[in-house]
Amino acid sequence: MSRSVWRICVILAGTAVIFSGCSLRGDTEGSKTSVTVEDVTIPPETFPEPSPEETEGKNETESAEEQDPGFEKKIILGSDIHYLSPGLTDYGEAFQYDVEHGDGRLVTYIDQITDAFLEEVMEKDPDVLILSGDLSTNGEKVSHEELAEKLRRVEAAGIPVLVIPGNHDINSQRAYGYSGSEKYEVENTSPEQFREIYREFGYDESLSEDRTTLSYVYQLDDMTRILMLDTCQYSQGYAQVGGAILTDTYDWIEEQLEDAWEQGMNVIPVAHHNLLEESEVYTVDCTIEHSEQLVDILTEWDINIFLSGHLHVQHWMKEEDHDLYEIVSGSMTTPDCRYGLLVYRDDCSFSYRTKEVDVEGWARENGRTEKELLDFGEFREPFLEQVFKNEAYGVLKKMEDITEEERLLMCDYYARLNYMYYQGKAVEIREDALVDRAYALWDSKGYMTVLRDYVVSILDDADRDYNYLDVE
Repeated sequence: MSRSVWRICVILAGTAVIFSGCSLRGDTEGSKTSVTVEDVTIPPETFPEPSPEETEGKNETESAEEQDPGFEKKIILGSDIHYLSPGLTDYGEAFQYDVEHGDGRLVTYIDQITDAFLEEVMEKDPDVLILSGDLSTNGEKVSHEELAEKLRRVEAAGIPVLVIPGNHDINSQRAYGYSGSEKYEVENTSPEQFREIYREFGYDESLSEDRTTLSYVYQLDDMTRILMLDTCQYSQGYAQVGGAILTDTYDWIEEQLEDAWEQGMNVIPVAHHNLLEESEVYTVDCTIEHSEQLVDILTEWDINIFLSGHLHVQHWMKEEDHDLYEIVSGSMTTPDCRYGLLVYRDDCSFSYRTKEVDVEGWARENGRTEKELLDFGEFREPFLEQVFKNEAYGVLKKMEDITEEERLLMCDYYARLNYMYYQGKAVEIREDALVDRAYALWDSKGYMTVLRDYVVSILDDADRDYNYLDVE
């Protein structure tokens, strides 16, 4: 029996009227949720409000269900915090080198950015805060413990917090502290320790836990369940970058989706690794291995949304053959330090926006004196672009047929383009980037590098702003 037919039967039987959920499973016609994307620019500042068309004509005689605020779930999404305990660094030479030659995370101020973010979460008072993995820098046990202590403040404010691990969180072989010019090993985190540290944030309240991974199901309200999927590979005692789902876990997923269907529940799946090939270049370690199997399962049960992180790029994508959208939240501690605001409705429509963490406001309110925090808007962009310049220069310095002038020009171009790509806004500079002299240099002299393919993929992909999405 399809979900729509099931609901009609309930109504005819005289049971309380419930607003329709995710259409139906199978080939029954006429009840599929209408899925559209609005190609308009909307300021990504707050939870999306209903459009005038949605509210037009509403009156007191409408059903109580439509007036019930429970019809909408307000969800805040944060990913790839990569928290590092301040006690693990002296901010010296070794630490600074890793920051400047890393992947763009503002590790120097990660503690302050995290606090600013969590204060905003409490101010916005969502129905749930979801953190989709890479909670720690490299699985340091003390980093996990300190982040969990911060999350307790959020739950004390009445906001449930749900977490899953990322590839950096468990059995990492790179759990380090920093002292002067040296790095030293610190205790990493086992799967058992991860669950114990974060037991209050989803695990102890779960409806069901997978026996083979750290996946679980959380009942958000009377209509919605969150399927938190552990896609990480760490069972051999060390962490791998790429993601996968075990056969036993697939069986568990099917059981949970079938149970949700029978209970008339909508399901929102969340994972760290990507479901779809969000990046044309970096697919091996970003996309879940054989993810087409998971796509088939989700679409069979009419799931139309999937949430992930890992890529550190703000992005979203629609599965080619189905009405299934994946939203990828960028790294919350990589400039511009964005997080997601998702409004998910009982009819399976949803609206998504992003917001930048107001680090400057937090710094002023908390009496901070660091110039980088007080002028965060001016500091973050040059920082990330310099990291990208360092990355490009490290590749291009090996190319003997490129002059130093050309090399610097190409580095500047790559840094600016990649910065805008990370923000989900490369579309704003695409036209100029295509006719820039540096693009011709990348195409003619940088063709032997993966960065050239990456540049081309960014420009091919830059056809919209990825900071908003409306699906009806």
